[in-house]
Amino acid sequence: MLSHNRIRLPKSRFGRTLLSLAVTAAVGFGYFYVTLPALNPHAGEFYSFLGLLCAVYVVCVFLLSGAPHDNVIRTPKEKLREWLKFIKSRCLPVGLLFVAVVVIAAVGNVVSMPLLRAAAYRDLLTVQTGDFASDVAQISFNEIPTLDRTSAEFLGDRQMGTLSDMVSQFEYSGDSTQINYQGRPVRVAPIAYADLFKWLTNRGQGLPAYVVVDMVTQEATVTRLPQGMKYSFSEPLNRNIVRHLRFHYPTMMFSTPEFEIDESGHPWWIAPRVVKTIGLFGGTDIQGAVLVDAVTGQSQYYKEVPTWVDTLYVPELIMQQYDYHGTLVHGFINSLLGQRDVTITTDGYNYIAMNDDVYAYTGVTSANADQSNLGFLLCNMRTKETHFYEAPGATEAAARASAEGVVQDLGYVSTFPLLLNIAGEPTYFIPLLDNTNLVKSYAMVNVAQYQLVATGATVSACEQTYIQMLSDKGVTTPEELPKTQASGTIAEIRSAVLSGSTYYFLRLEGETVFYALSAAQDRQAVTLNVGDRITLDHALPGEEETDILDAYALTIDGRGSSQTVAPDLAAG
Repeated sequence: MLSHNRIRLPKSRFGRTLLSLAVTAAVGFGYFYVTLPALNPHAGEFYSFLGLLCAVYVVCVFLLSGAPHDNVIRTPKEKLREWLKFIKSRCLPVGLLFVAVVVIAAVGNVVSMPLLRAAAYRDLLTVQTGDFASDVAQISFNEIPTLDRTSAEFLGDRQMGTLSDMVSQFEYSGDSTQINYQGRPVRVAPIAYADLFKWLTNRGQGLPAYVVVDMVTQEATVTRLPQGMKYSFSEPLNRNIVRHLRFHYPTMMFSTPEFEIDESGHPWWIAPRVVKTIGLFGGTDIQGAVLVDAVTGQSQYYKEVPTWVDTLYVPELIMQQYDYHGTLVHGFINSLLGQRDVTITTDGYNYIAMNDDVYAYTGVTSANADQSNLGFLLCNMRTKETHFYEAPGATEAAARASAEGVVQDLGYVSTFPLLLNIAGEPTYFIPLLDNTNLVKSYAMVNVAQYQLVATGATVSACEQTYIQMLSDKGVTTPEELPKTQASGTIAEIRSAVLSGSTYYFLRLEGETVFYALSAAQDRQAVTLNVGDRITLDHALPGEEETDILDAYALTIDGRGSSQTVAPDLAAG
């Protein structure tokens, strides 16, 4: 005969209480390990966690209480009364805690509502008014990012396929961040384990590389590390970056950690610390960040982050704060009725690199969300310094439609615009993609007059066409246009082979700058001699001073001119 061993439950009330506490602790630990709630009274998930623990404890006490189960049929009201009587007699403190949790969470939500705290929400973001032409410097075509996030991640994923020793074990993660790295706008992303089995076989060494995509040259590279990254999102257990942060900082609230590299190329996770500044749950803001070494896991909290960190505030948070600022300008009632002076951000954003920082850009329109912008915002992603620039004109969506209309026969699709200063004019710069997500052309659309659209196969060609269009249409005068032509006598010639092409570097008498011209683009360059008089069309200088400017059209006195396509020296 088979014997059935029944689980023996504690007979004493004290024993049953200890068992209930043990079960509650086990369930609580499992829930905490999976969901990772912040143990912070300003976090909504903290109250859900406490409520769950209370409910589990009460259920355990009830199941272990040995209460008789008679066959008397009771109404729901009677059953509720029985439950309340049981809770009062066996677990009154826990029941009171549960009620307190519910009340605090409910009251906290009410006192944090914009309806009651409109002025506080309006002042979450300080917005200064700026002058676009003076604040946003003109940049050279070889400094303009030509990719959006989707295109950059497509190139990063494709680059992984060229690495035979990695492709079977790892894959491109897609967790990319736009940063300035050694003066260049790039997107960086860690690689990830291809699957759970690949994690088991490679976790000892960690992730051996990360991917860098140059947003200007469209070059994707895989940077190998001397030591692998042990902490990432692809780790399923304790070395998962979110779990690692929670165990070391159980009371801090974090936004999603961002992957960055410092100026030496070492990988880090930047975890911005979230704080609530209005009531109990309202007024989300950032106060410093925890920096985690992706290789060793060592971490430190900085109230003022190092200057090499580029992304502390995310554009979505800045847009949310501006929407409060713009809609609550005259109080909550006005935001719904009348809507005097009410403004909101447009859909979408992009990034601009200036002064070795990353700025988020988004448009500002009226509450009616029509097809015209009132201006736009630029926000420093590290400091949250925000400027509004008045520039009435087309929305980003209208500019994209205008650009696509010019190339509709080719079927190209526009990316979200990048805002540039071209000849002192706010200008939408829009890369145009084919159906494989590769950039095939470029467009520049004037913000104020979005019917002014210039396109080109290269950034420099597009820029020069646009500048000429501004002059032809009377938007700018010749005196206002940036100098893009140089004439004089050649004082010095140097040459170098870059990426298989010979470049000639020409210095004119009385100047210190060299003009770089590719022999592959203009064969006349090989015939030049010191003493020749020439005229060069060249690219605009960038924000930083440089001794070399790219040239793309050459006229030699007595020989005529030759139009060339501007080379991208940065690609070399």
